[in-house]
Amino acid sequence: MPESPQPTLLYKLYCGLMTTAEPLVWRKVRGKLQAAGVSNTRQQERLGHASLPRPQGQLIWFHAASVGESLSVLSLINRLGNRLPEAEFLITSGTPTSAELIGKRIPTRTRHQYPPLDSAAPVRRFLDHWQPSAGIFVESEIWPRLIVEATNNGAPLALLNARLSDKSATGWKKRPKTVRFILDQFKLFLTQNTKTADNLIDMGADAKRVQPGTNLKAMSDPLPVHQETLDAIKSQIAGRPMWIASSTHSGEEEIVLAAHRLLLQRWPDLLLLLIPRHPERRDEVIKLAGDAGLSTAQRSTDQPIRSDTQVYVADTLGETGTWYALCPIVFLGGSLKEIGGHNPFEPAQAGAAVITGPGFFNFAETFAPLIETGGAVLVNSASDLSDSVALWLSEKDVLAAAQTAAQACVNTQKSALDEVIDTLCNRLSLH
Repeated sequence: MPESPQPTLLYKLYCGLMTTAEPLVWRKVRGKLQAAGVSNTRQQERLGHASLPRPQGQLIWFHAASVGESLSVLSLINRLGNRLPEAEFLITSGTPTSAELIGKRIPTRTRHQYPPLDSAAPVRRFLDHWQPSAGIFVESEIWPRLIVEATNNGAPLALLNARLSDKSATGWKKRPKTVRFILDQFKLFLTQNTKTADNLIDMGADAKRVQPGTNLKAMSDPLPVHQETLDAIKSQIAGRPMWIASSTHSGEEEIVLAAHRLLLQRWPDLLLLLIPRHPERRDEVIKLAGDAGLSTAQRSTDQPIRSDTQVYVADTLGETGTWYALCPIVFLGGSLKEIGGHNPFEPAQAGAAVITGPGFFNFAETFAPLIETGGAVLVNSASDLSDSVALWLSEKDVLAAAQTAAQACVNTQKSALDEVIDTLCNRLSLH
């Protein structure tokens, strides 16, 4: 049996540097949390001081980077909770936005904490208090000391939904001994695709621990719908034709607004519901609409949708599911620029057909069957986007076929979640 990789000089240097830099890192992190209105008690979680007691019994810990990764594990926790009725769960994530959204949708027997800084004292406080029975890291959120110390503490670890580009893999391979040491801490790697699986094995991961899977975000539960809000907005829209542009980024709104101007020539009362990915960009987005000669209403200030409102800027958090319930035509942003795209199954689960730009590489495996079956269409310009929306506005049977195809892809992916749970339970000895 081959000897397990040992801590390398590079790993030891990293640990020393992080401990030395802890005061500076803490000052920066604390400043961001304070600016977001996070209480002092919860800020202390980043130093490993828990704000909640540890529950009795088995505690399964999920660690995620931010919003998308955090929300993607909620359906997995719900399923695991049904499989393991005595288990308790902990989610750690680093951003106030993720904490807020998780709080609104947190499963039973689950609690959220901010993760400790990756230095000696915070990591030790965190692990001494929570004593996780198993740890599941989501995507590529790799904190070496936290991972190594968790393993030393007796928690079997899995890296779930792993995604690794060729560029990242090439960089990691320059430090082969250290990479192999870190990868050896994990009992299981469930990757988003075969390419990542191959890269992990090339980097030194034990091939027996690597299993290609699917994008966990594609298996997440439907976004919540607030019925009272939905009814109120429907009343304001009063049956007008509409379409949605969701999770848009800088440089994309101009294209979306240009497409909307083209559509208004055919449907003068058409409403665009525009959901910027980052609500703090609201002023920029509203100015862009004004510069395009379009009238706006703003959700965060409770401005009503009037008969002459051409763009409704939905600049709030946690309401996207309600907006998707309004309309089955959704353009999904992060794709007209090289951003990586966003989860198309969120609108598809709500009954929508999806339009995307070409830059959806973070969800390539998810989009491929959607586009192939007609549940999603690919556009490259304002003209393309206008034409696609116009087709679905004017040809209801074509739209219905696209909706059906999108839902079929969702149903296919859902069945894979049970396989993920079986694998996790077996490899991490969860029972």
